[in-house]
Order: sequence, then structure tokens, then C-alpha cells
Amino acid sequence: MTSIRVRLLKTLIVPILLINLTGGALAYMLAWLPTRIVFETGQSEPPAQGQGQGPAGATRAAPTAPIVVDNTPHQIRQAVVRGLVLLEVLIALACIGLIWFSVSNGLRPLNRLRAGLNARDGDDLAPIALTDVPYELEPVVSALNGLLDKAGEGAKARQDFLANVAHQLRTPLAGLKTQLEWLGERHAEPDTAHSVKLMLSATERMIRQTNQLLALARAEPNHFERTRLEPVALNLLVEDAIQSFVEQATRKGIDIGFDLRPVEITGDRFLLRDLIDNLIDNAIRYTPAGGTVTVGCRADNAGGGWLTVEDSGPGIPAAKREQVFSRYVRLDDKSHGSGLGLAIVRDIAVVHGAGLDIGDAPGGQGALFTVRFPNAGVKSNITT
Repeated sequence: MTSIRVRLLKTLIVPILLINLTGGALAYMLAWLPTRIVFETGQSEPPAQGQGQGPAGATRAAPTAPIVVDNTPHQIRQAVVRGLVLLEVLIALACIGLIWFSVSNGLRPLNRLRAGLNARDGDDLAPIALTDVPYELEPVVSALNGLLDKAGEGAKARQDFLANVAHQLRTPLAGLKTQLEWLGERHAEPDTAHSVKLMLSATERMIRQTNQLLALARAEPNHFERTRLEPVALNLLVEDAIQSFVEQATRKGIDIGFDLRPVEITGDRFLLRDLIDNLIDNAIRYTPAGGTVTVGCRADNAGGGWLTVEDSGPGIPAAKREQVFSRYVRLDDKSHGSGLGLAIVRDIAVVHGAGLDIGDAPGGQGALFTVRFPNAGVKSNITT
């Protein structure tokens, strides 16, 4: 993968270094040549008139003096070279630092754009804001926004299709379940009863999957414009939801209990019921026979509310607690399900502005799911 930073540095640093070296050579020539000419001219001057002449104009040979080699020009030349080399190195380092800083500062908008995209969730298809986007990046951001719009339209079409299919399937599946129950009550033969039991179990799983698809479609932001926020007594909603799971828990030998205290929050009643149902259903499915499931709710001092679902199952390792809220993720292959339950819980909690945590059960065995709803006056992410 080619780096823009590296390409810019290559195209800037190499020419600047060449220009710098050329300038250094020219500076050396301009500094040394005049100095050398001066020294050569001074050393080649003829002796003064009358030097070496005797009385009456007779010429005498000058006394021979020892030859002294003058190293001053060579020393000056070395000093000039050393000074120029040091200066060139300092200028080159300053140029490289300035170029690196300039390139990094120029690429900062790209880094911000990359960080913003990496920080998004997989289902966040909101357009990228064009504020503070450099002129050169506007065509790229506009193209990305167009792609996000197309992806959003496709996602909305899929969710609408799921909602329509799930809604159409609910009525015939409920009728099929009723007929199977009627058939099981009137035919006690072992073979017939066993077949009816298997068909009834499969029908219940289909109904559950259908309800989850419908809840998933309702939890999408595109559908919140058709919802109506209202004050909801969370304790009464939880109490009503628990009743539908008593038979399922009894068949598995699970002791299901509750600790419900009066608390009122603001939200969508149908979505909150989907959240509660999925949390309780998840706890029952992963709790072994003879275990316990406890559901509780209470108000907090800030005016919000807490919903807790505790089970005595195997628990969820800390490394997988964030992963389980993704769609189609299951902790093991032994439990039936599509892996949508906790994803639905996360989506509903997010649009209500609620916090969602997974911890260890107080006894050290099992999982504890906690949903923290904000104050009733705090605006949620649902559009009314």
C-alpha cells in the first residue's frame, strides 16, 4: 500500500537535499577561490628594489635563508570546508524536520476522517459532516456520503422486508400452535403424542424467531418516527413479562423469581417489552436445570431506573462480553437461537439512552445483566 506521506516526503526531501548540496558547493567556491587568489598573489610579489645590492651598485648574492612552507592557505581551506559541511548538515536537518511537520499537518484532516470512520459502529450509516473538511477532500467525503446513503436505503429496505414477513408469519404460526395443542390434548397415543410434541416445539421456535425478527425491525432507528414515548411503570411491565416465562422455566426445573420495586421511566412500551423478554429468555436458555433466574428493578437517586436479570448459568467471560451484543453471535452451539436476542437488547437500550453492562452474579456463578435507564427528563435517541 502506497503512503501519501512517504510519496510527499520523497518528492520534497530529495530535491531539497540536492539543491542544498549544490548551494553548499557554490558557497564553497565563492568563499575559497578569492581567498586562494589573495594568498597566491601575496606570495609571488618580487623583492623590494635595492635588496641584495652592495656598494657602488654591485650586485651581491643574497644570503641563503631556510625554506619555510606556509600552511596557512591549506588550514583556511580545511576550516572553510568544515564550516560549510556543518552548516549544510544543520540546514538539511532543519529542512527535513520542517517538511515532516508540514506534511503531517497537511495530512491531519485525513487522519481525523479515518479516526471518525473507525470509531463508528457497523450499523452507523449517518452522513459525514462537511464542516472543517478541506476543499481537496470534499469530493471524497461527498462520494462516501453517497455510498452511505445507498447503504442506508438498502438496510431500510431489508428491515422493512423483515418486519413485513415477521408480521405476516405471526398469525398463521399462532394458529398452527393452537391447533397442535388441541391435537395433543385429544390424541394420547405415544407415537402421535411424540409427533405432536416435536411439531409444537418446532412451532414455538419459529414463533420465537419471528418475534425476534419483528423486534429487530422495530429497534431500527428508521422505525422510531412511528413510535410514541410515554411514561412506563417498569415494575408492572416486568411483572407482566415474567408470567409468560413461568411455564418455560418450570419445564426446565428453573426457579424464576423477581424483586420488583416501583419505578417509572419514559420510553416505548413495545420496545421495552422486547428488551425484557429477550433478557429473561436468554437467562433461562443458558441456565442449567435446577438453576435460578432473578429479575429485579428499582429506582435510583438520580430519577432513573435499574433493570437487572441474574442467572446461575455458566456466565460470560470478560473477553466475550462486548462480542455477545453483536448480531448472530452465540456463546456455544448447544443452545438454540439465532444470536439476535442480545443484539436487540443493545439496540433498544441505546435508543433509550440507557447503559448496558454484563457482570458476574453476586454468588460468583452466572451472569448479571444491568440496564440503567436515565432520568425521565433526559432526552433519548428516539425521534417522536
